[in-house]
This record gives sequence, structure tokens and C-alpha cells, in this order.
Amino acid sequence: MTQEDGQLDSLVRKRIRALRVAQGWSLEELATRANLSQSSLSRIENGQRRLALDQLVTLARALDTTLDQLVENAADDVVISPMIDAAHGSMRWPVKGDPGMSVMRQRMTQPPPDNPARMRAHPGREWLVVLSGTAVLMLGNRRYRIETNQAAEFPTMMPHAIGAEGGPCDILGIFDRDARRGHQRDTAADVPDAV
Repeated sequence: MTQEDGQLDSLVRKRIRALRVAQGWSLEELATRANLSQSSLSRIENGQRRLALDQLVTLARALDTTLDQLVENAADDVVISPMIDAAHGSMRWPVKGDPGMSVMRQRMTQPPPDNPARMRAHPGREWLVVLSGTAVLMLGNRRYRIETNQAAEFPTMMPHAIGAEGGPCDILGIFDRDARRGHQRDTAADVPDAV
């Protein structure tokens, strides 16, 4: 076993124990949930028993996590550089833990569209926080004023648009996979400040 393999092995064992303790479960409780003997689980956690793939799958399921999360060893990829879209004044970062999600920072200078036909609806959910300035969120037939450090969360199937009020504003948004796809289509259609 290489040093790197040994470190991953130790990390996985520590995660199993930490997840068990975080759930407030004894060795016996997790062993029962994972259909293992208590002594086998104890030896797995203490490094006295070889880690077997079938046991890791069962333990991951019992701990309500995935095998990928249990064995992940990507501490080198902590810093993520943004993808910059200068034309739309935005930066986007993928969320490594959930590749379907994105975080986007955007500077808005225009008010939201007056014409409801310019509002967009698409599958998904969005969450945003105003970093500076004041934003206006048009959501269906309602208008919300969102000031610095205030946040909004909404389903994107509701027709929506966002813009600045009284000068530029910067927002940070988190988009699930469906919402991100909707925005990619909006960008392709060159819809300004449609969120």
C-alpha cells in the first residue's frame, strides 16, 4: 500500500466514525443499520480490518451519504477560479460537491424590464443575496425591493426578472441545475439582467 493509499484508508475510517458520532449512533446502532456485526464495524473504524467495497457501499447507505463522498480525497481542489462573462458583467463558479449547482456574481446596472413579456420562467430554484446597492426582483405580478445583505429565494417557474434600483448593484446567486440551464438559454438569447 502506498502512502497515499494509506492516507485515504485512514481518512475513510475517520469519516465513518465521525458520521456515526454526528448521528449520535453507537457502534451497535450503525452495525445494525449496515447489517454488520458490532465487532466488524469496530475493527473497520480502528483500522484492524481491511476495507471492502461492498461494506463501504453498505456503510455509506446506512450513514445517508454516497460512496463518492465517503472516499473523496480531493483536498487539492479547494480553490476554484471563476468563469468570467465580461459581456454580461458576471462571474460563475461551479459547486464541486454538486456539479449541477453554480454560484454566480453579477453586476446589474439596468432596472428590471417594465414589460412582463420580458420576464422569464424555467424549471429550478434560485437563491440570491445583494452584496451592494439595491435590487428589484419582479416575481409574477409582485415587485420586491432587496437591499444590501438581504436575500431572496424563489422557484423559477414563476416569471421573474431582476434589475438595479438607484444605481448599480451586485448580487450573488446560487442556481440549481435547472435554473442554471434556464439562464444559459437566457444568455444565449441575450436577455439583459433576466435572472
